[in-house]
Amino acid sequence: MINSQASDPHTIDAGGAAPGMLGAYRTAGEAAAAATDVLAQTMRGKSDPTGAAFFDVDNTLMKGASIFHFAAGLARRRFFSSSELVGFAAKQLKFVLSGSEDPEDMASATEAALSFVQGRSVHELIDLGQEVFTDSIVDKLIPGTLALAQGHLDAGQRVWLVTATPVELATIISSHLGLTGALGTVSEVVDGIYTGHLVGSPLHGVAKAEAIRALAEREDLDLSRCSAYSDSANDIPMLSSVGHPFAINPDGTLRNHARANDWPIRDFRRRAHVRKAAPGFAAGAGIAAGISLGYAAGRLSRR
Repeated sequence: MINSQASDPHTIDAGGAAPGMLGAYRTAGEAAAAATDVLAQTMRGKSDPTGAAFFDVDNTLMKGASIFHFAAGLARRRFFSSSELVGFAAKQLKFVLSGSEDPEDMASATEAALSFVQGRSVHELIDLGQEVFTDSIVDKLIPGTLALAQGHLDAGQRVWLVTATPVELATIISSHLGLTGALGTVSEVVDGIYTGHLVGSPLHGVAKAEAIRALAEREDLDLSRCSAYSDSANDIPMLSSVGHPFAINPDGTLRNHARANDWPIRDFRRRAHVRKAAPGFAAGAGIAAGISLGYAAGRLSRR
């Protein structure tokens, strides 16, 4: 069930968004918080229930756009055609890379996202998504960022992914990494089938900050003690909503903003891929083990 209670309008900088758009952001954020399943975790000696960490995915946790990598993998498995993939990529490119908040751009991106799953079953998408992760996503994960996530887990804190990728696919990434859960774009589902409608807007920009706020309320988190990580200036609202923001592989605008606000900056873009780094990946041993087990399970399930 989605919590429809409106948030304090002064808690989020909407960046000049129209009132109707801000309402869509709030709906999307609250839907994302309601949809995330919290993974039961066994903390080894440490527990910090009011602290947490939030990680953007694309170019922060992994190289490239997760939704495109998943879409390409699904196209290879004939979930949809290659021509549909080209159309999807063209519409997403302007919206995701430019960070546009223009309603027409958002409508185009939303239409593409809906055509991606409309009329298909959730079960089918998740099963194929599991295969795509082990085949195509593992090599694109960034070890340095995974080590930061593992550090929060080791400190007894919970760790969520926060991404515009559909929540079902974001959850696949999160579960393979042994993280707490994922906040992602929520599509309407009736009887296990995608209807072609989103709940609110894509989880982008201000919607991510709204999702974190709603999750903090649900899970009794103290946002002043929480951390957030992103590469994009689009996520400045999310980063500004926590006490410990970090710029990871930042774009130029975010780098300048981080410097002006004394936010730590980390750049892992020239580091090794996960498969090569995993044997010596001491700081992220738990996550590395989870990746290895997930990869092996994915291979065995297809034999």
